[in-house]
Amino acid sequence: MGSLKKKQKSNKRYLSEEKKDMISGYLYVSPFFIIFILVGLFPTLFSFYLAFQNWNGFSPMEFAGFDNFRIILTDSLFWKSVYNTIIMGLLGTAPQLVVGIILAFLLNQALLRFKQFYRVTIFMPYITSMVAVALVFSVIFSNQDSSMANYIIGLFGLDPVNWATSEWGTKIAISLMVFWRWVGYNTIIYLAGLQSISSELYEAATIDGASKFQQLRYITMPLLKPFILLTVFFSTVGALQLFSEPTVFLGQSAFTRDEAMTIVMYLYRDAFRLQSFGTASATAIILVIFIAVLAAINLYVTSGIGRKRKRGVSK
Repeated sequence: MGSLKKKQKSNKRYLSEEKKDMISGYLYVSPFFIIFILVGLFPTLFSFYLAFQNWNGFSPMEFAGFDNFRIILTDSLFWKSVYNTIIMGLLGTAPQLVVGIILAFLLNQALLRFKQFYRVTIFMPYITSMVAVALVFSVIFSNQDSSMANYIIGLFGLDPVNWATSEWGTKIAISLMVFWRWVGYNTIIYLAGLQSISSELYEAATIDGASKFQQLRYITMPLLKPFILLTVFFSTVGALQLFSEPTVFLGQSAFTRDEAMTIVMYLYRDAFRLQSFGTASATAIILVIFIAVLAAINLYVTSGIGRKRKRGVSK
């Protein structure tokens, strides 16, 4: 009996220590979950709830059903913001993906000197303050005939452009700002992808008589596809969330003009300028749907490439 009681006491002591370890483990990870609930989960659920309410932030909420979605989808300014977002997204992201691959190839060359300097220089715009970026681009794309942008296009015999007031001038200036800021980020990702490819594959291809173009086509590009898909997805999502560049370039007039109004700017205008949190939340839900559709397409394409690779390896 005495030995049995000792075993029960030892088991209780063991269980109590196990519970203490479990509680301490939960305490260590609890800050993440608390912050996630306060900053991520609660605002998301509350925004979804607000999408079906009429609320200006002060008066009591009134249930509106799908009226907020109807107001948005019948608003010409919303579709203008969608158009602007797509156009500036294409002008700002598509060239940077192509240029990023070219720069990554150049930085990966064995004969290139001062590689670290060039890599840091290319990546610097990504970490540059948006205030500094706005000041630089406001000077480059000023409406004066002597501005740098107007001087360059004047060399080709073109007339000066009012970059901050014209329809396409504003879009081009903002797109170039996006391109300049993010091309280095994509270049570093492509460079990491190139360096992950084993040199033995190129050596074997060279022994088999493959040319540089054939190595690029059949080795480099197929193995670089996951990195390309990753940057395409991130760039597309970033383009749909375009906000900082138009607002800092246009300043106070960004929300009163429609030539550079983006979806997120439309959302911000409804929420914090018109105090219409219901339509702003509905816009946020529509934007999430856009992003989810693009994420699903990206996942489908990526999984398709993965299945093809597995079939090729099995054969």
